[in-house]
Amino acid sequence: QVQLVESGGGSVQTGGSLRLSCAAFGDTYSVSTIRCMGWFRQAPGKVREDVALIDIDSGGSTSYPDSVKGRFTISKDNAKNTIYLQMNDLKPEDTGMYYCAASPSACAYSFWFQTSFYIYWGQGTRVTVSS
Repeated sequence: QVQLVESGGGSVQTGGSLRLSCAAFGDTYSVSTIRCMGWFRQAPGKVREDVALIDIDSGGSTSYPDSVKGRFTISKDNAKNTIYLQMNDLKPEDTGMYYCAASPSACAYSFWFQTSFYIYWGQGTRVTVSS
């Protein structure tokens, strides 16, 4: 089994920055099977949506929706089993719970943005952006 632990959420004003971290814990074999990870967010009353995805293999290919492209950057530190989300120029519409997700399946770029692709989820960290 794999446990994902997020940290780094908080409250900022419009234009501010935050850096989220997600560390994977568990037995060595289970953690080593993770191939695909991502960050999702969920605003009150809305569906959970992807904000940044990263292929742990294959040189770390990434994907972002247009809503965050150019403002958010996902990165990984394989040695620490950790991924990060650097969020700059934050906007009130970025407010929500941010969840880290992981999958032992190789990233399938056609549907890796879907929540159903991931079997491991963190507990979430809250991000609030005020105007």
